[in-house]
Amino acid sequence: MDIISDEKVVILVVTAVLGVITMWFCFGESKPKRPVTLDSVNKIPLTLSEKTVISHDTRQFRFSLPTSNHILGLPVGSFINVSATLENKLVVRPYTPITSDDEVGYMDLMIKVYKEGKMSSYIDQLNIGDQIMVRGPSGKIRYLGKGKFEVQKSKNDTLTLYSKKIGMVAGGSGITPMLQIIRDVIKNADDETNLSLLFSNKTEDDILCRAMLEEMLCPKLTVHHTLTQQSAPPDWKHNIGRVDKEMLSSCLPGPADDTVILVCGPPGLVKQTCLPLLLELGHQTDHILMF
Repeated sequence: MDIISDEKVVILVVTAVLGVITMWFCFGESKPKRPVTLDSVNKIPLTLSEKTVISHDTRQFRFSLPTSNHILGLPVGSFINVSATLENKLVVRPYTPITSDDEVGYMDLMIKVYKEGKMSSYIDQLNIGDQIMVRGPSGKIRYLGKGKFEVQKSKNDTLTLYSKKIGMVAGGSGITPMLQIIRDVIKNADDETNLSLLFSNKTEDDILCRAMLEEMLCPKLTVHHTLTQQSAPPDWKHNIGRVDKEMLSSCLPGPADDTVILVCGPPGLVKQTCLPLLLELGHQTDHILMF
């Protein structure tokens, strides 16, 4: 009886230990579920907490979320809408934060300030403690990881794309949605998607988030630059001139069923230059996604 009793004790102890180990593996490393800031219906006020001058026309703004425990709650590929009443008119502009839900308690916007830009000028004039109103998530493109995209073509029509190679063309502040996807691919070791970026700016000083991009350089990511209003600086190893067919061909992956091309920037770059040239190169219409 004593032997049987001892065996039962051993079995119970081993079972308990295995149960604890199983629970730890299942739940021990899971991230705590944090409150989400964004609301797709209601506007949420966010408070300016920091402002950093990056260049003569570029600023980085940090906005505090409702609590230090909040995340923004923005899916990769989506953007927020910032609204304000300016000169008695409602003005709404889309922005993609350069932070993600890995950052808790705040979000950062990198904004080029244009003299004729109502919203960018308005945000630039804010004082610490002032608020903006945001709503979201917005946008028809979602990056779900491992090369998978979902594109909302209409209310009842969602296109799913699977890619091994993503080509990106960004002009100026159009880099921000690309950064969002690049960061997501780079941080996930099991996402083996290959990324190629062609980034167009007027001058070398205009290159937004350059340090950020250089920190993320790795075998998964190749970055090409082109300058449209400057001759080649010393030791410049990139392109000079406006984006053209040759640049798109040499800097981006070729057309294929497992290739997706993303484009974001001024209308002249997106619709008048990139779209027709990418189609000429043989890329499928459904595989060219424009932010």
